[in-house]
Amino acid sequence: SYVGSEFVYGELGILGSGAYGEILPKGTNTIIFAFQVLPTIVFIATLFGVLYYLGVMQAIVRVMAKAMVYLFGVSGAEALAVAASVFMGQSEAPLTIRPYLARLTASELFCVVVAGMASVSGAILAAYVAIGGVKMAHLLTVVAMTAPISLVMAKVMVPETETPETAGVVKAAPIENSANVLDAAANGASDGLKLAVNVGAMLIAFIALVSLLNAILGVIPTGGDPLTLERILGWLFSPLALLMGIPWAEAQTVGSILGTRTVVNEIVAYQQLHEAKAILSERSVAIATFAVCGFANLGSIGIQIGGLGALVPERKSDIARIGVLALIAATLANFSSACIAGALMR
Repeated sequence: SYVGSEFVYGELGILGSGAYGEILPKGTNTIIFAFQVLPTIVFIATLFGVLYYLGVMQAIVRVMAKAMVYLFGVSGAEALAVAASVFMGQSEAPLTIRPYLARLTASELFCVVVAGMASVSGAILAAYVAIGGVKMAHLLTVVAMTAPISLVMAKVMVPETETPETAGVVKAAPIENSANVLDAAANGASDGLKLAVNVGAMLIAFIALVSLLNAILGVIPTGGDPLTLERILGWLFSPLALLMGIPWAEAQTVGSILGTRTVVNEIVAYQQLHEAKAILSERSVAIATFAVCGFANLGSIGIQIGGLGALVPERKSDIARIGVLALIAATLANFSSACIAGALMR
């Protein structure tokens, strides 16, 4: 992706690679987000488009779905949706079971929504690394862990009481194919561009809104440090950070990051994690990386109602009704993976 960025943006496209880092003053952040991180999203989306055209991703998803059906006894439809959510976004994964969406049981529908909120799109992982300065190995681990955890969490909260149409059957719906490899790459690049623009717009908007809110809260007299959104969220979420294994001295900082992920989104949360790395231990950074990796935020409720509801308009009211509960289940799934990481990182 650096090669493509250099061609389009010149030296600005490779500042963060270290090759031209000396151009900027010492101590300056040499990562230019729009020129380096966003092109990476486009490249990964293009790669995924080619892999889907070649049938590689479908084969991986089918194997994972069959394993989930065997291990957890779930239906083929929900297993496919959960497996697809490992690589696709929360709006795209349900396309793999589109013919069955209207006839999903209440438990299956809840599982599909939870898996979408608890997962992340594979194309955006590189952006998390650049934004938060976190390790890709941690992100890949949490993505693999979250799929089965979200499945279990969904079934605990909304158990299956009906007979699913696809019980024991794993059959994915065909996704609209491209004419050839070049067409697949072009379509992937187009999808990646849309995602990159959305990511950039969200960062500009939400970071600005948080700054505005902090300026307003700062007017309130506290007799000490100024009141900020981060401090408030830190107070609310610090007990959860403690349960994950975060030391008390760092719990409020991590709690603030967890709160930002839930109230705003994971992109802004990773940006805050990057800023807090200097005062956090390596273990706490790793645990926070696990906890933040997911789409479980308030905005995802609207995305699910709009995206999944567009595929099955007759189930839109059902999706809206389970939205908040699904957000709680997805958040618990993400935090559970962080608890496991905390228990292992001693």
